Amino acid sequence: MDDVYQVRDSKVLAAMAHPLRQRLLNLLSAEGPSTASVLSERTGQAVGNLSHHLRVLAAAGLIEEAPELARDRRERWWRRASKTIRWSTRDFAGDEATEAIAQAAKAINIDQQFAQLRAWAEAGEDERARWPDGPFATDGWLRVDDAELAEFSAELIALIGRWSDRAIPDDGRDRAPVFVFAHGIPGRP
Repeated sequence: MDDVYQVRDSKVLAAMAHPLRQRLLNLLSAEGPSTASVLSERTGQAVGNLSHHLRVLAAAGLIEEAPELARDRRERWWRRASKTIRWSTRDFAGDEATEAIAQAAKAINIDQQFAQLRAWAEAGEDERARWPDGPFATDGWLRVDDAELAEFSAELIALIGRWSDRAIPDDGRDRAPVFVFAHGIPGRP
């Protein structure tokens, strides 16, 4: 598995710019390799529908088959082709069609991130009681230029990467997927 897939092809970005495909990428990232049947149970989508979307993601090079996990020739396992997918809207500037794809993909990402945040805000007391100290929100105003913000971004991405890549200790503690996201954008207080 490659560490980072830098998307510069609008067809790949278009393949990602679909809410169900985003969810499939997230499930494969958080839970590891899976079959269409298991993903069907996790998403509530029909296996045939998921198989179509998995093939689209595979054709775009975003996921790949994991044949070594199959118990027989009929079973198909899928995994992320890269741990991290990165792209920038500036790589799609200059062409109205590709700019529209980039804007749609950006909107889907933002919607997905805030849907996770809203789901936690609406979680029941039992779920919130399981996580009394860990969940956080933070913000702050920095006075930086573009190069300094890029340096800050690299440090934050490295920190998240270090935690997501760590070997999970075999200490009997129950660990669950946790979604972490941050944005660093110019703004006015």
